[in-house]
Formats: sequence, C-alpha cells, structure tokens
Amino acid sequence: MVKVLVIGGGWSGCGAALAAAKAGAEVTLLERTDQLLGTGLVGGIMRNNGRYTAAEEAIALGGGELFQATDGLARHCNIDFPGHKHASLYDVAKIEPFVRTLLGEKGIDIQFESRATGVCMEGDSLRGVQTNTGKQYEADVFVETTGTAGSQGNCAKYGNGCVMCVLRCPSYGPRVSIAAQAGVKEMMGGSSVGTLGAMSGSCKLLKESLAREIREELNETGVVVVPLPPHLRKKDLEKKACQQYALGEYAENIILLDTGHAKMMAAFFPLDVLRTIPGFERARYEDPYAGGKGNSIRYMAISPRDDHLKVKGIKNLFCGGEKAGPFVGHTEAIATGTLAGHNAVRLACGKELLKLPRSLATGEAIAFVGEQVQTSAGLRKKYTFSGSVFFDRMQKLGLYTTDREEIAARVAAAGLTGVYEREIAAKGK
Repeated sequence: MVKVLVIGGGWSGCGAALAAAKAGAEVTLLERTDQLLGTGLVGGIMRNNGRYTAAEEAIALGGGELFQATDGLARHCNIDFPGHKHASLYDVAKIEPFVRTLLGEKGIDIQFESRATGVCMEGDSLRGVQTNTGKQYEADVFVETTGTAGSQGNCAKYGNGCVMCVLRCPSYGPRVSIAAQAGVKEMMGGSSVGTLGAMSGSCKLLKESLAREIREELNETGVVVVPLPPHLRKKDLEKKACQQYALGEYAENIILLDTGHAKMMAAFFPLDVLRTIPGFERARYEDPYAGGKGNSIRYMAISPRDDHLKVKGIKNLFCGGEKAGPFVGHTEAIATGTLAGHNAVRLACGKELLKLPRSLATGEAIAFVGEQVQTSAGLRKKYTFSGSVFFDRMQKLGLYTTDREEIAARVAAAGLTGVYEREIAAKGK
C-alpha cells in the first residue's frame, strides 16, 4: 500500500492528508503540538471575496470537506466588512475537534507532539523523517506543510521577539524545515519596505473583556468598527502579512470580527494605548498573549516548487500552504495542501501529476505565485484570493464569481469534476 507522510498539521496538512487518504494511501500526519490547524485555531475568516470562488472550486473538484466543516461551524455567514464581501466566520473554539474527528474517520494516523527534526536521504529521495521522540517515520512520498512562521530566533531578529502566539514554539519546539534538512535552498519572503518576513495580521481579544455594547453588536452582526482618534491611527500596515487588510479603514479604525474571540484586524496594538479607547478599558489579549508588543513573523522558509507542488531537487517531496509561496489564508492553505496530497499518491503510483489549469482561480494562483517568487520584488508581495495583488488579478481575468453553477461548469470544462474523490492507489496493495 502506498504510504504518504504529511509533516505539519495546519489547514494545509489536513487538506493534504485527506486528499492522500481519499486517493487510497495509508497516511500518517505528524504535528509538533497537541492540536491540529495551527493558525487556524485563531483565524476564522472564510469565503471573503475570491475565497468564495476558490472554496467552490475545491468542492467541485471533490476536495470540499474542510470548507464544508467551516461552513457548518460558522458563527456568521455572508457578512461584509471593509474591503471584503460575503465572508463567513467559523468558530475557532469548535473547529479543531471537528477536523480531528474527520481525519480519524478517514483512517489517518495523527501523531501529536511529534516534531520533525531530521531526514534520512537516499540520493535525491527522502526515505524517512526523524522526530524529537527519537522515532523515524518512513514513507513512499512526503508532503511538507510546516509553514514558514518562527522560530523564536526569527521572531526576535525580524520582529519584536516571541509574543507567545498560538504556535507555542517555547512549549513544543520551533518549526524545522524538512526541505532545508534535505538540502533544498529555500527562499525568504519580505515586505514592501524591504524587511524580511512579515507579521501575522490580526490579534485576538477576549470578548468578555470588552464593553457590553461592543460584545452585543459583535455577537449580533459579526463586525464592529470603532473609529480611532487621529493621533492613534496606525502607520505600519505595510509590515503585515495580510496585505488585503492594508487599507485606509484599517489604519483609521479598530475593526473587530466575531470568531468566538474578538478578532482585531491589527498586527499588534500597545495594550496601554488600546485601553484608552472607550469600550476597551479592560481589554485582554488571547492571541498572541503579547499582542501589545508584536506578532509572529512568517514567510521565512518558502520552498522552490513546480505547479504540481513538487519541491524542486527532491524526487518525492511535495509542499503546501506557505511553504509553496507567500500565500495568505486558510483557503489558500487548504487548496494547495489538497493538490499536494493528491499528487503525492499519483507520484507513488507512477501516474501523471495533476496541474490545475489556469482557467481555475486555484490553478492561476499556483502558477502566478510560482512565477512571481522568481524575483525579489515578487517575494516581497503577498498573494491571496481575498485581496491585494492576486484578487485584483482574479477580477481582471474574469475568474472571480460567486455563481456556484458557473464555478462548477469551469471545473467540468477542465474535465476535473470530482477528481479528488477518485481512488488512485489500490488499497491493501
């Protein structure tokens, strides 16, 4: 039986594991912490702008389970906030146990508190991955979805130090790049002002620490916009990873979204200053705990890859999520991880690898970002279905739509309806 090892249990890793299992592989997923989803534990935004198109493409392709999970656990659906339309906000407190159960039902072996620390190579092929527990996991094909955030040293060097975020490097150890361990020269993303890396773009406040009127509005509508006095308006939006939120409204206002926490759309905000704003006098950070100081630093280890999401230089290693480029968002992670996991099984079975056509938003994103990261200017930008560079491109190319029938027809025209549901490897052989 084909064996696939997925390293990293964020949204991309979960997408890869599901896709590989559905294609007929025996799948093991290594996660260095005690929970799945990574930044998905504190994220929560889905289907805004072009992410709607990408989510519906994934469903038509047969890889929609994770999108259906977030839809089913949405606290708010079809809401608008500055620069974004028809968003849904899933409940960050409920999503992880649901996804854990979903993967278990598919027979995926999840190994928690298993941090990959080294590799075993045979020529230019991976044969196994060693973990901090001293165990070695062997497989036919590997998918790396370890992300690009951290380690603590990078957060200190390129940011404001470790801010105790949900990635919990001090507790579970820092991220280790498998591609780099295998000898691949990776790329470092940056910002438009020339700095390396970029800060995660939002903070989570304990909702109960906010004024009653803010809580009530947030629970009812999902969105609260609080104007900032002129002297407190933010001037550092270009440092954020999430450039789709680098708009004037985010400099001039505190914008809160209800994901269970009060998701504040700012990379950080000094606590003593935040508490001078009416309604925030008792505000408390939930993630990162030092959100008054900074946020996690991302895009420090991007793998060179082709449009099949196979890592260049290693015969049997694929990548997804931020490892595949300076992508931003859960939708982007799931979409790339799903393709990587599916192609891992195709490779193991000697089948032609799948490349999504550029007639689909996901195919265009993978190809376009792959081209852009070949230049230093392209590496300084961020790419997402929901705004900034790539959403603009989607609109210009006519790829953005919320018409489900039109999206399904595009997938059908490419001959790819339900492709991720098809078994490739004969189980038990």
